[in-house]
Amino acid sequence: MNTHNQPYRENLLLRWSYSLIAPFYDLAIAGSLHKARSNSLSSLSAVSDGEVLLSGVGTGLDLPLLPVRHRYTALDFNAAMLARARSRGAKLRSKGLQTEWVLGDSMALPFPDARFDHVVLHLILAIVPRSELCLSEAARVLKPGGTVILLDKFLRPNKLALLRRALTPLSRRIATRMDVVFEEVLSEVPQLQLVSDQPLLAGGWFRGIVLKKK
Repeated sequence: MNTHNQPYRENLLLRWSYSLIAPFYDLAIAGSLHKARSNSLSSLSAVSDGEVLLSGVGTGLDLPLLPVRHRYTALDFNAAMLARARSRGAKLRSKGLQTEWVLGDSMALPFPDARFDHVVLHLILAIVPRSELCLSEAARVLKPGGTVILLDKFLRPNKLALLRRALTPLSRRIATRMDVVFEEVLSEVPQLQLVSDQPLLAGGWFRGIVLKKK
């Protein structure tokens, strides 16, 4: 099968597994990552009103933490996860949160070039089969001078992390990759430059990163 326009098909098992995970996802990670999410999204409060893409929105755990003055487009490749995000977003509509919902692939975004002022990639870059393609697509739909706001788990360059690397061939099929080196991914997307990089959780395994489009 030609996966050029549907790269998620490189790992259909991942899509199936997240349909099973969806009902339990919030219970598993909501509490442990709440502070990290909040810290990562704080940069959206310091910028002017704009169009923001939440690429890989999952069940929408970011939504209550978003400043309402922006207009959001929330995308996920899994219908079960997106349905839960939509339900969460509906409860926030009365508070002014404006959100459009899109079922789509973070590695093949269904948007034109330079569409958004900011792109949020929370816990998606280490999940997709091709991290560099996900980041490249975020850069493509971003306006010049716009930012990419990242939260994810990354190995440091040249770190052995033998257990994480050993578990990745299995974990990448059903949940997430544990061997992604962010610096290697960024090197494939030269139109983005690093603005900030801070450890947020688990001794720096989870990092909050902000990039800017040149």
